[in-house]
Amino acid sequence: MTDTNQINDLNPYRVGCVYSHATGRATTLSHAYRLISEKTMASFQDRMIRAAKLDAQLYEEVEADQGAMPQAMTVVMLSALAAGIGSANVGLGGMAIGMIGALMGWYVWAFLTYFIGTRFLAEPQTRADHRELMRTIGFSSAPGLIRVFGIIPGLRDLLFLIAGIWMLVAMVIAVRQALDYTSTGRAIGVCVIGWVFQILILTVAVSIMSPGA
Repeated sequence: MTDTNQINDLNPYRVGCVYSHATGRATTLSHAYRLISEKTMASFQDRMIRAAKLDAQLYEEVEADQGAMPQAMTVVMLSALAAGIGSANVGLGGMAIGMIGALMGWYVWAFLTYFIGTRFLAEPQTRADHRELMRTIGFSSAPGLIRVFGIIPGLRDLLFLIAGIWMLVAMVIAVRQALDYTSTGRAIGVCVIGWVFQILILTVAVSIMSPGA
């Protein structure tokens, strides 16, 4: 019988286990992977909660974490899904379209804020790229998850209003932190200019696609 002290010297992919000096026990790789997955999920949930709490340090954290892009994308999709469920009258097809639209809007909005914030309203210390804005802005969608409770009769309009204002404030913080601003007013300015550009783009797109054009 193989001594457990020798397991650590063997190829874990061949023997299917690794030796833990902390516990003095052999642990299967599947169990180890499960523990890692649980820890990752707990970290992701913690990040969403901190984003919803408007924790500026969280936005700094995801700005610097290049591996946080899948998490940011997931937050955007979950927020859009919550809105679809909360609307109550949107089918599966509508939810799918909503999530696709949310992802496209996320990408475009991040680019607009990046371009405006670094080209026209940059501060001396501003250092950012498009992906950093995508990560922070993605997490600013976290408050939108409360829209899922809009399915409760009589709460939809109020919850959607609260979520909209909450996400707006989170967006300003996300932009401020990603662009390394010391001024919240400057971050608000970037968002306002971005919204104007977005409205103009949508207006032009609708006019081009309309039958009477």
